[in-house]
Amino acid sequence: MAGANAATRRPRVRTRRLSAHSSSFYARSVLEVARDLIGCTVEHIGLSGVIVETEAYHESEPACHAFVGLTPRTSTLFGEPGRAYVYRSYGIHALLNAVCEPAGVGAAVLIRALQPLHGVEEMRTRRKCVRDSDLCSGPGKLTQALGIELTENGTNLCDGPVVVRPREGEWRDPTVFADTRIGITRAADLRWRFCAAGNPHVSRPRPAGERRGLV
Repeated sequence: MAGANAATRRPRVRTRRLSAHSSSFYARSVLEVARDLIGCTVEHIGLSGVIVETEAYHESEPACHAFVGLTPRTSTLFGEPGRAYVYRSYGIHALLNAVCEPAGVGAAVLIRALQPLHGVEEMRTRRKCVRDSDLCSGPGKLTQALGIELTENGTNLCDGPVVVRPREGEWRDPTVFADTRIGITRAADLRWRFCAAGNPHVSRPRPAGERRGLV
């Protein structure tokens, strides 16, 4: 019986963990943070993935929720940098964003795609019958895979339950391509989407800049 119980336990992966980004990392231009988040790691309840795609949103442009001003829904966006802004998209998917810039400015980075790192088997169970490259290749997909819900809205990305850690190893200096954001109709010309070059986990369509060699 002891052997059977041991076989059903989830194996513990021992890894060296870098400290999470401090709030000062996020208290900068949302465009800088969106680019610098590529290669960082998102963790939640033992599951994690490397950020390979982001989009920046700012109160000055109409695609951002903060464009309408301070409301009960957008209050997190205008709060302290380094908070998680999690909202429901089309009544179905919870989307994860990192609040940026000084408090009082409505801005956030949407985490659009991850390269799965730890807990891949559990991600497969959550996402069901999809290719590994599709486990986290979209903002709704990655929250489902990592089990991120609306209850995480307003929580601190520095100490959890959702934590973002700095780049390390092969991700210390990734090549990043910029392109226009996708899935929106307003301010669609802004090149505020950032993707890790050549990464198969980036959502579709792939950035045009990658094809033209524009970083």
